Amino acid sequence: MLGSLEQEVISSLKRLRKAPTGAVLEDLRARKIDVAYTTVATILTRLHEKALIKRSTERHGRGERHVYTYLDIEEAYIDHLLGSLATTFGREGVVHLAERLEDLTPDELERMRKRLKDDK
Repeated sequence: MLGSLEQEVISSLKRLRKAPTGAVLEDLRARKIDVAYTTVATILTRLHEKALIKRSTERHGRGERHVYTYLDIEEAYIDHLLGSLATTFGREGVVHLAERLEDLTPDELERMRKRLKDDK
C-alpha cells in the first residue's frame, strides 16, 4: 500500500511524465502540498526501489542529477492488491468483494469513489 504523500508524488510524476526532484516538488507545492525537498527526494528514491517509477541520471550543470519517469503501474498495483487481499482473506474473500462491487448501483459506486478520493 502507498501512503498519501507517496500517492501525491506519483500523481505529480504522472502529470509531468518525466522530471527531476525539483520539478516534482514544484508541482506538489503548486497543488498546495507543503513538503521539503529532502522528503520528496526520499519518497522518489523509495518509489524507485519499489519499482513503481523509473530513475535515470542526466548531466546537470557540472554534475549529475536523477530524473524520474512515471510508469503506468496501475494494473500491476491492482494485481498486487488483489494478491494481498487473497493472502489475507482467501480466494473466497476476493470473490465476495467482487460480487459486492458488481451489486452496487452507479450512485453507490460514485459515492464510494468520492469517499475514497476524499480520504487522500
